[in-house]
Amino acid sequence: MSDLQSGTPPTQTQPQAPRQAPAAWAAVISMTLGVFGLVTAEFLPVSLLTPMAADLQVSEGLAGQAISATAFLALITSLLIATLTRRFDRRNVLLSFSVLLVISSIIVATADNFAFLLLGRVLLGIALGGFWTMSAATIMRLVPENHVPRALAIMFSGVSAATVFAAPVGSFLGDIISWRAVFLLAAGIGVITFIVQFATLPSLPPRGRASLRTLVDLINRPGMKFGLFSLVIIITGHFALFTYVRPFLENVTGVATAGVSGVLLGFGIANFIGTHLAGALIARSLRMTIALMPLIMGLATLGMVMINGALNPTIVLVAIWGMAFGGVPVAWSTWITRTVPDEAESGGGLVVAGFQTAIASGAVIGGLVVDHVGALGVFSLGGIVLVISAVVVTAVLRPAPTVSEQA
Repeated sequence: MSDLQSGTPPTQTQPQAPRQAPAAWAAVISMTLGVFGLVTAEFLPVSLLTPMAADLQVSEGLAGQAISATAFLALITSLLIATLTRRFDRRNVLLSFSVLLVISSIIVATADNFAFLLLGRVLLGIALGGFWTMSAATIMRLVPENHVPRALAIMFSGVSAATVFAAPVGSFLGDIISWRAVFLLAAGIGVITFIVQFATLPSLPPRGRASLRTLVDLINRPGMKFGLFSLVIIITGHFALFTYVRPFLENVTGVATAGVSGVLLGFGIANFIGTHLAGALIARSLRMTIALMPLIMGLATLGMVMINGALNPTIVLVAIWGMAFGGVPVAWSTWITRTVPDEAESGGGLVVAGFQTAIASGAVIGGLVVDHVGALGVFSLGGIVLVISAVVVTAVLRPAPTVSEQA
């Protein structure tokens, strides 16, 4: 019987043997839908902040905490979910996250005060952190080992699609049908996701020995500390830039508000392309991919600084930056599946925690730099950090080979 069908746990001291079961691509698509729905709901407030604040009679700054609350709960959940659900079939756990997406979106859409809206965002944070933690480990069980990078690239294309949808499309629809109706559409996406996952996800009995102690043990494994530290630095550099890309485009490049949406749409489309290119690059060399992506991102943003806001080159460089970033989540998710294949869920939780920490750190550090030296300063600093991190990763990081490479 295949590994996917039997759910027989591998030994905890040896990597999993190569799998011969056919790839469950329909289930991979259902995971992609989950990514799209959760990330869309996460970032919808970015494009709907003004009408949300006005309707709930709170400041835009307070309304923005709807995003912070989601990120905070996602961070906590990413560290605890593998332990709390270690006895449950992963299929049922993943389906519960889709249910939470539906419930949270309905709560936000019907909220008559900010506290009720915050409740919905907290539920979304639980679903988001839990889903991301289990995503890479689930993909490992849905497809044979040599197809994992491709499957991860397909799943992460949901992030790129959500990037395109949540900002420009969310804002456009919000003006036509109201921000509450947009969140009801997000609930509809959750319903569709649940149906597709229910129909395609196989039974996935729990594996490993997930516990809080497991997280400590994983961090102490060879290469984990440096890898996680490198991940946090790279993502911090990216979000220090991305959080303040609008001030850069408006104040340095001189792009009008409508133009900003167009440039960001280009970023999202390029990000989608980069996500799929990453699968092919990882098949050649994971180490090269991990190092190449931040190098391209850093050089692109430094190029934006050196041309001092020239419009057309800036549009091209933003697209290059977006395409390079598309490969970052795919590469690091592949890294964790190779580094700790026997505890991929707990390892995925550490990666998600690193991402959430870096998102918050990038926003705070970037804000301090912007306040003191402006948008050009933060893009200069962020670009330098990304280039240096690429050089250091190239010199030090040694990703584990695949099982077939070890044989």
